[in-house]
Amino acid sequence: MGNEQLKAKNIVITGASGGIGAEIAKLCAANGANLVLLARSIDKLEQLQMELQQKHQVRVDVFKLDVSDTNQVQAVFQQTFDKIEQIDILVNNAGFGVFREAHEATMDEIKGMFEVNVVGLIACTNMVLPKMRERRFGHIINIASQAGKIATPKSSVYSATKHAVLGYTNALRMELDDYNVQVTSVNPGPIATNFFNIADEKGTYVKNVQRIMLQPEYVARKVVDSMLTKTREINLPRWMNMGSVVYVLFPRLFERIGKRMMSSK
Repeated sequence: MGNEQLKAKNIVITGASGGIGAEIAKLCAANGANLVLLARSIDKLEQLQMELQQKHQVRVDVFKLDVSDTNQVQAVFQQTFDKIEQIDILVNNAGFGVFREAHEATMDEIKGMFEVNVVGLIACTNMVLPKMRERRFGHIINIASQAGKIATPKSSVYSATKHAVLGYTNALRMELDDYNVQVTSVNPGPIATNFFNIADEKGTYVKNVQRIMLQPEYVARKVVDSMLTKTREINLPRWMNMGSVVYVLFPRLFERIGKRMMSSK
């Protein structure tokens, strides 16, 4: 089943050149939505643009954007508004991680993760908020992570950025409640994408969790199905989210039992 509400809606997706960003774009186009696709790899965006326009006869605009550059964020979103006037849905999908123990993470890596995962997400959101509030319509979807609920060894900084995303998202949802603007956080476990080319240089984590890794098409389907609905959170897989519930209730026990398994990165 598709999401009929998306027909002729304008949807902006960051980090759209691959992974779940590209899969979300494909499903949105199949539902008749117009797209603005943003990423650092303009070549990949242009290939996807051609594919979607030919297959679905929808409007697809693409812009090169590094969300860590806030000046660039402002310029690109202004160009977007010049073209389509209004944005109905923003999917903040751009992000990256590096799995290292805390003392091994370099300051460049630490700053980079926060600038992309947190500051970039907030900068993009700030660009759409005024018009969404004024129109009293819109949906902001922030791709977070189960790492934002359960901190694990070797992902201290990455988990910190995703905790920040969840805190921001939860506060934003309450702020926008009276404006009919929906806010959804998406908290997936490990997904089979190129994310781990950077995050898991040795390949040990992927090897250990390969059997439970989510497929990007599945995650994208859940995200698209939630668009323009009052979905608070999407937690994938559901059984993994139970771990965060146990963690809140019995943190010491969870950390003691789960430490060895969670150190497999």
